[in-house]
Amino acid sequence: MATPPLAVAPAPGRMNVDFEERVDFSRLREYRLRRAMGAIEASDLGALLVFDNNNIRYLTGVAIGEWTRDKLCRYALYTRTGELFLWDFGSAAVHHRLYCPWLKPEHCIASYTTMRGAAPPESGLVARAVTEIKGFLADTGVAGEPVGVDFAEIPMLFELQRQGVDVRDGQQVMLDARQAKSRDEITLLSTAAAMVDGVYQDITDALKPGVRENEIVALANKRLYEMGSDDVESINAVSGERCNPHPHNFSDRMIRPGEQAFFDIMHSFNGYRTCYYRTFSVGRSSPAQRDAYARAREWMESAIAAIKPGVSTDQVARLWPTAEEIGLADEKTAFGLQFGHGLGLALHERPIISRLTSLDAPMEIHEGMVFALETYCPATDGVSAARLEEEVVVTADGVEIITKFPSQELFVTNPY
Repeated sequence: MATPPLAVAPAPGRMNVDFEERVDFSRLREYRLRRAMGAIEASDLGALLVFDNNNIRYLTGVAIGEWTRDKLCRYALYTRTGELFLWDFGSAAVHHRLYCPWLKPEHCIASYTTMRGAAPPESGLVARAVTEIKGFLADTGVAGEPVGVDFAEIPMLFELQRQGVDVRDGQQVMLDARQAKSRDEITLLSTAAAMVDGVYQDITDALKPGVRENEIVALANKRLYEMGSDDVESINAVSGERCNPHPHNFSDRMIRPGEQAFFDIMHSFNGYRTCYYRTFSVGRSSPAQRDAYARAREWMESAIAAIKPGVSTDQVARLWPTAEEIGLADEKTAFGLQFGHGLGLALHERPIISRLTSLDAPMEIHEGMVFALETYCPATDGVSAARLEEEVVVTADGVEIITKFPSQELFVTNPY
């Protein structure tokens, strides 16, 4: 049977069906574990101990939603010998034994958690957690070998060290594993982007004088969850004088005729995320707004044209204006405006493309990477600004753009 090329990501539907091959979740889980094992074998680690929900999902295929994102109450261990353990919050571990047949039931364990320090240190929960982890390291034959940790609460880190665990930086190893996406991952990323395509259509219908930024945020959240999003991480809604400088948030500001507004929609479908800006003018546009948009689009197109396997991130970053050229003091202040970042189970993966980082530490771009490209141009009127973003899949000879809502020219909503 012919296999579609890596970059084909049609997002034909959100359900699996018997009459088309869409996402094969067993294949997805197997691919991710192979990638993680390859990254461990390329390192000096005996195991990875991860607390980041995105790394836990990558290794185990198990997720609990936004509620657990900041609590550090879940963790997973993956050893060089191929054993995988998941500690989850209380009775969730029992649920996984029943409904996650790809995991060994005895390896789904209730976690010890201090709930970010709320449980008193005298309870000894952290020490018990580390003792349990060390027991499995010994049982699986990797006791005494370095353990890569992505991030953890300070008491957990100190206790690992106190009990003699050689802690190393595991986040870099996980990022090594996650940077090349499989066709199943690309299909999920494309599906997530397709959902935002539809939300932008709804936004253009609603974006009229008198609407407030928070109303657009509410509209987008509602539509995304209706379409099957599993996490609306954040939505930026920025209008009028708030466009310059970019505040990276939303407010209750009421939008007026002729103003510019831009939005960034960050959500996930089956864990795979979007970061997807579009800019609009409301009712009418000015020459200053159109000029800023044209320049932001030019910077975007130059980056898209340059990207292919073998190109390094500094080559792309040099195509974009310096901080001073867009009226900011330095690259630290301009960070995230002319920007590229990997997309996957996390909003920011490899590669990072920026004048702040890429000129000193360039990274080679490879086929199968998926990342977002962002450009920003302030307008000469002193308040407006254009903000663009495209998500791209790196193919053998260039990129495929998976963000489809029109962006070649400044979109005027509900013109009059």
